[in-house]
Amino acid sequence: MFALVDCNNFYASCERAFKPQLRNKPIAILSNNDGCVISRSDEAKAIGLPMGAPAFKYKAFFNEHGVSVFSSNYPLYGDMSSRVMSILGQFTPDVEIYSIDEAFLQFKGYENYNMQAYGEEMQKRILKWTGIPTSVGIAPTKALAKVANKIARKFPKETNNVFIISTDEQRIKALKWTKIESVWGIGRQLSKRLKSQRIKTAYDFSKLNDEWVRKNFSITELNLKKDLEGKPTLKLEDTSGAKKSIATTRSFEYTFSYIEDIKERVSTFATSCAEKLRRQKSSCHVIIVILRSDRHKKDTEQYKKSVYVTLPYPTDSTLIISKTAVNAVTSIFKEGIKYKRAGVIITGLVPTNNHQLNLFEHQNPKHSPLMKTIDNLNLKLGDYKIKLANQDLKRTWKMRQEHLSPRYTTHIDELLIVK
Repeated sequence: MFALVDCNNFYASCERAFKPQLRNKPIAILSNNDGCVISRSDEAKAIGLPMGAPAFKYKAFFNEHGVSVFSSNYPLYGDMSSRVMSILGQFTPDVEIYSIDEAFLQFKGYENYNMQAYGEEMQKRILKWTGIPTSVGIAPTKALAKVANKIARKFPKETNNVFIISTDEQRIKALKWTKIESVWGIGRQLSKRLKSQRIKTAYDFSKLNDEWVRKNFSITELNLKKDLEGKPTLKLEDTSGAKKSIATTRSFEYTFSYIEDIKERVSTFATSCAEKLRRQKSSCHVIIVILRSDRHKKDTEQYKKSVYVTLPYPTDSTLIISKTAVNAVTSIFKEGIKYKRAGVIITGLVPTNNHQLNLFEHQNPKHSPLMKTIDNLNLKLGDYKIKLANQDLKRTWKMRQEHLSPRYTTHIDELLIVK
């Protein structure tokens, strides 16, 4: 059996865990720079607050309905997610962390367990130890576990937050209830194509002929169909391996028009990528830099450009990656544009201790011990104390966060005070 454990309204629930007075009240979480709504509590959804609502346009709405508004607090959310995933590991060793608030679990050898009681114990322990409410869906396949989870989330009282699909009758009833656009792995465009073929529910999709699905779609959709039929096809993925690419892309606190401001941001983004690269003991061959204007300001000139740089040898050095990224963004910078976002992506990753050498060009051997020393000092001192000279020495991440809550679990100066 598989289970999907999903944290309900995760960002809002993280804020509520430390502010219990906000239970049963509307909460909205804003994106970077307090731009738009990216997460809502059920109460906020009930009063009609849409996802993606621009914060500046909804100030009156927030005040009128008493909506508590928070800036994104990613250090808090990331730490709370780690705590939830750690608890799930106590119930089975086979866990796939699917996203910050979701995880698949596989239960091998649990045939004699009461899975309803086991699922309820998972839900209760997470709630007691972290304050985060969850929904649990259990089924013979991953795709059906997703369907079961949606039912548990939709009918929490009837299911006690846990729903199990264990019989073919339950499977068929659940698939008939699930709209095709709500099926895991079926996006907007695919759902339109399926609806044009009068396929409106997950059950309709599961009844299609295998050869027809293979011919008109791909092996991915065929595997999904088999999973919905109750035939385990989609396996747990190993999420512990090294990433194939690493990216840091962010909006600026304000629009920038000067190249020096942008170079400082790109250097910081590149530094972050390089640190993550060394953490997984990899080096990169390729650096991609992206620069774009503020797409929301239609009355200003729009500009979007990216540049792809191939390095002569793989590197994990912050000095090389930052210098390359800064030179790259300088080459695509255009005067007179109000820029709002930039990004650095490093790819072409290879193991640092096992890659093809270049006879004529190679990294300065002094960089490796220097990077190791910097990483150790930053780990010990925290908050990126050691920086490159072209970075802002006072702030690393520059974002407008006017509604930021304390980092209760990750910063010693912001611990919750109990009186």
